[in-house]
Amino acid sequence: MTIQEIRFILGWCTVINMGILSVWFLLFVFVHDWIYGLHSKWFNISVEKYDSINYTLMGFFKLSTILFNAVPYLAFVLLI
Repeated sequence: MTIQEIRFILGWCTVINMGILSVWFLLFVFVHDWIYGLHSKWFNISVEKYDSINYTLMGFFKLSTILFNAVPYLAFVLLI
């Protein structure tokens, strides 16, 4: 696998992961009550706890995407 292929793959991984994060955020904002209702049937959880868990996981997902996809991509772009 060449450096250009790795850079291409990391670039697309970053785009796809940020797309997933955007869809997650949009669903959380626009259909929050429906999704909460679905999850509250499975788990006994308050709205505040549900929101806190989602925001925490979104932050973790974003930081992971930046750390494991975007930073290596930028390193390949800037160094090569």
